[in-house]
Parts: sequence; structure tokens; C-alpha cells
Amino acid sequence: MHPPMRLTAITLDCPDPEALAAFYQQATGLEPADGSGPDFAAITGGGLFLGFQRVEDYRPPRWPGQSVPQQIHLDFAVGDLDEAERRLLGLGARKPAAQPAEQRWRVLTDPAGHPFCLTRE
Repeated sequence: MHPPMRLTAITLDCPDPEALAAFYQQATGLEPADGSGPDFAAITGGGLFLGFQRVEDYRPPRWPGQSVPQQIHLDFAVGDLDEAERRLLGLGARKPAAQPAEQRWRVLTDPAGHPFCLTRE
């Protein structure tokens, strides 16, 4: 029997790793990781390591369309959907017009265009 795999990190492609790390650091309260720089930046805390790597000619996802697929999708549990949405929009997130179940969750996109959801705790 092989030992189970343990997920240690999630890394997103983007045009500006430091800026995207700063967005998610402000959004989540996770701490900047040692060794972050212009080509790769990360935040960490509570056993999670979220990385951001520079990709030349980055093309942001087009949600909900699939002309450029979403590539990855993150969900964040929050106590108050409206409050969390306002705060994240103030940090630079965007809210697509397509909202499949707005009373249950909210789809937003980060500054690099990756869709993510806010869900009720």
C-alpha cells in the first residue's frame, strides 16, 4: 500500500505574482512566505501554501465562458456574503454578471481574472 498523498501547495499562474499575493494576503490574512519575489510569490498559514507564478503573455480566464478556461477555482467560506463581497471588491476583485446562485454563493474574480466563490459558513 502506498502512503496517501498530502496536498502542500496550490499555485496560480498570473502576470504579477507580488500583486496577486498581496490581494490574497489582504483577503485571507495569510502571511507572506519567505523567498517571495517578482517571478514567484506566496502566502502561507494554517497548513496552506498559496503560490503565484509569473507567466509571460498571461491570458485571464473568461468566466462563465470557456474561450479561456477558468484553470482553477477556489472557494472561501465567509460569515456574511454581502460584507465579504464589498470588502473584496474594495481590494480589487471584480463581480461577473453571471451569478448562478447569488443567495447561496457569490462568484468573484481576483485581479488576475481567476474566478473564486464566497460561500456561507
